[in-house]
Parts: sequence; structure tokens; C-alpha cells
Amino acid sequence: MTERAPLSRKLSAIAESATLKVDAKAKALQAAGRPVISYAAGEPDFSTPQFIVEAAQHALADPANYRYTPAAGLPVLREAIAAKTLRDSGLEVQPSQVIVTNGGKQSVYQAFQTVVNPGDEVLLPAPYWTTYPEAIALADGIPVEVFAGADQEYKVTVEQLEAARTERTTVLVFVSPSNPTGSVYTPEETAAIGQWALEHGIWVISDEIYQNLVYEGVRAVSIVEAVPELAGQTILVNGVAKTYAMTGWRVGWMVGPADAMKLAGNLQSHLSSNVNNVAQRAALAALTGPQTEVEEMRLAFDRRRRLIVEELAKIPGVEVPNPLGAFYVYPDVTGLLGRSWGGVEANTSLELADLILEQAEVAVVPGEAFGPSGYLRLSYALGDEQLLEGIQRLQRLFS
Repeated sequence: MTERAPLSRKLSAIAESATLKVDAKAKALQAAGRPVISYAAGEPDFSTPQFIVEAAQHALADPANYRYTPAAGLPVLREAIAAKTLRDSGLEVQPSQVIVTNGGKQSVYQAFQTVVNPGDEVLLPAPYWTTYPEAIALADGIPVEVFAGADQEYKVTVEQLEAARTERTTVLVFVSPSNPTGSVYTPEETAAIGQWALEHGIWVISDEIYQNLVYEGVRAVSIVEAVPELAGQTILVNGVAKTYAMTGWRVGWMVGPADAMKLAGNLQSHLSSNVNNVAQRAALAALTGPQTEVEEMRLAFDRRRRLIVEELAKIPGVEVPNPLGAFYVYPDVTGLLGRSWGGVEANTSLELADLILEQAEVAVVPGEAFGPSGYLRLSYALGDEQLLEGIQRLQRLFS
């Protein structure tokens, strides 16, 4: 009998999401009765605002939502996204330049599929969100990491990007505010990077999912607002998940030049067709309804941000740059490595994260998920009491 043909080599090379893996392990331990506090998931602990839920309930009563709708999204939602893009990213686009996707992850996947050809090099500033290199590989591209450490507030420079650029470089990933670091590029830094990409004809995929979660009076200036001429070679990806506490609703979008969106739309028509209509109606309500609760959530994140930075800084050997966006803190923990804690030596942040989970019952994501070892990502999108208790456990462990 002939042996079965092999599974996909491309998919076999793709790693499981590290953040979801850590979160799943933490939840399994919690279900087993262990008092684990998890900083792993990038998910607001707030409920979706009630007016958004009510919009979905109303949509359920409309039989029009039981049918197929345009693969690229409901026209009225695409109009609302175009309006948001102008308001928050400073870019005027037509609704036809918007594609509504099943969450931000699908927009990221489709963006790389749209502009990456086999063998193209994609400059990927590190630390990076764990999905980016896998999505690049699925598009047959080659991720080229450009690392910036805590001394640079995890922000790459034009000089670093230029040093990494080759004749095969075609795409740059730009994320501000950042997951995993919470860093926000200044308007001047954003403009410099955008101008560099424009001069070299490099596509930019700009992930703006956290653009409304910023603190201390900072504004996350879009790269297409900083360099308007760059709009012809930029794809913006975004969604309602983080700002509106709608992670499970799975509504994201991508915005870009008409020719690029044509290709992405063709892909989506075969890949998934339209996003759930009820979820689209909920997203419409989110974008066009009152923003009072959004601001309340942002203020709560800001309070937690200040608390977690202050408390982590009390641990000797931990360096904590001040994050100005998103809901993550990304401490440099190299000062804790190469030492024994509770009789166990940790030489990498992966080993340190395992040690922390076993000895302090606290779940964090190691830096290896986002680039080099020596760092931990903690999400402060969890309740105030749990947030403080978890850090106090770390303080006791490393005292």
C-alpha cells in the first residue's frame, strides 16, 4: 500500500500562537483549582458596552441579516470605517477602499498576501506581535527582524531600517502603539520612517488596532497622516476588538489603495466571504454611537498602567520603560537571569516565565514569543485587585 501523501510543509512550519498557548495553560490551571493570575491575554476585561449589544439584538430580528451580504462588508459599515479613518488616521478614503474582515488577524493575513511575493523580505521591527512572522511566512515572504531594546523604548530608527534593507526588501511592518511593548512613536519618528519608506518604494503595513488607547496626552499619529504621499503604498489594519472590548465579535478591517484592496477583496471572496452580519451591525453601532464608555475604559487602563509600572519597578533587576499606549508593559528582565529562584535557575525568559508560573502562580508571556529572550510581556487588561496581587507575588518571589 502506498504511504499517505504528506501534510502541508508550509503549515507544518507555522508555530502555535505563544500568547494563546500561555493563556490556555493558565486557564487550565485555574480550572484545576489553582489560583493563577494571568497577564497573558491581550483582551479587555470589560464587557462590551450595552448599546452595542442592543444593536446586535436588534439585528437578530431583521431577516436581512440572515442572508449573504457583500464579501467586502456591509456598505454602511464600510462608510463608517472610512469616516473613522479620516477622523483618527487623517486619511480620506472611499468606502470601496475598505474591506471588513473576521477580526484584525484576517486583515493582517490578507495584507501580507496582497503585497508580498515569494522571496520578498519584510522588515519586522522587534519586539513584534507573535502572529506577524507566521503571516509573512504564509505569504512566502522572509521576515527580517530589526531589534530595538529597552534603551530605545523598543522603537527602531531609520538608520536601523536602512542597515537591514536589501534589494529584496519590499515591505515594512509599522505598529504604533505596539503590541507587545506599548511603545508609541512620536510624530517626528513616524514621519522619518514614513519618508524613508516612500523614498525606497517600500510598502507599509501599519497596524493601528490600539490607536485609541494612548495616555499622558499622547496621540498615535498615523504614518499616512505624517506622510500623506505614502497612502499609495500603505495598508492600514484595524478593528473594534481592543477599543470597544469586542474581542469575541471578530470584526476587523483593512484600508488601502484601490488596486490593493481589489486583490484583497478577491481573496476574501474565496477565503471567508462576508463577516457575520450581526457582528457587523454591532461594529457599526460601536463606531457611530456614544464614546463615553470607551473613554471610561481608557482611563481605567491608564490607572492600571501607572500602577503596574510603579510596582514592577520595585523589583531589583527589572527595567520597565514607560508604555504610552495599548495595555501592555514589557519589562527587561535580564537582571533576573542566570540566577536561582526557589532552587531553580533561569537562564532565559522562557525558563523564567515557567518558574514564575510554578512558584508564584502568575502567567506571563516570555520575550521569545516576540523576538529575543530577556523580556516578559504583561497585559494590564485585568481587574485592579488581581493586577496588584500578581505583581506582589512577583515582588515576594524575587525579593
